[in-house]
Amino acid sequence: MSGTDSQRRAAVLGSPIAHSLSPVLHRAAYEELGLGDWSYDRFDVDEEALPGFFGQLGPEWAGLSLTMPLKRAVIPLLDGISETAASVEAVNTVVFTEDGRRLGDNTDIPGMVAALRERGIEQVDSAAILGAGATASSALAALARICTGEVVAYVRSAERAAEMRQWGERLDVEVRIQDWADAAQALHAPLVIATTPAGTTDALAAAIPERATTLFDVLYDPWPTELAARWSAYGGAVVSGLDLLVHQAVLQVEQMTGRAPAPLDAMRKAGEHALAAH
Repeated sequence: MSGTDSQRRAAVLGSPIAHSLSPVLHRAAYEELGLGDWSYDRFDVDEEALPGFFGQLGPEWAGLSLTMPLKRAVIPLLDGISETAASVEAVNTVVFTEDGRRLGDNTDIPGMVAALRERGIEQVDSAAILGAGATASSALAALARICTGEVVAYVRSAERAAEMRQWGERLDVEVRIQDWADAAQALHAPLVIATTPAGTTDALAAAIPERATTLFDVLYDPWPTELAARWSAYGGAVVSGLDLLVHQAVLQVEQMTGRAPAPLDAMRKAGEHALAAH
């Protein structure tokens, strides 16, 4: 590649998208890797607009990051998806190959595993999940790799309970369903993964046991959540949504640029700085 052909583009798509930290993380990686001719933008694209957006992409495009509500909607537009993406029917990464194919992957799942490994969590004999949305299915898929025993999911509705049972069967994870009213029991598990919206777990903060274990709270703004702050105060280990965001972005950068390892520390510092400024 020479001249204008050397320009490479990537972006994050979703709706809403203005809050996304992905541009901060990816641009920090490009700077650290010396990829001065790479750009990374954000575009507000919903499900209806997605096919049209794909239709106007030129050969300068290297890849896309996808957030809600596009992770499932993108699948029919792709030439293939990884086993990881297929396991949860969700694609958060699209790479455009030199021969023109569009390949989908899910870096959220290995990103969760990597974020836990960074905190010394290689394996657990049981775990609890708070919530039952899209992130909870990714959490189940991550636990399929590191949890040797039962996963207890705390949910609000019979519909959500049925969904989590189906994901458990599909991912070959033993899932037991508990009502959200009993969610304080989750805090005694060796690993607790909170996948709920902001404020949902605040009421549980008073129920943290004195011997707090490991909490993975997928939120990152505002941070810390009340649950995470109290968990840390009790001496428990906390993995944040920023840890997840950075680790999944590291894998995206490596796939899109072909350069590895991506600069984890520089990306995390950029994310922390952006959140502090916000």
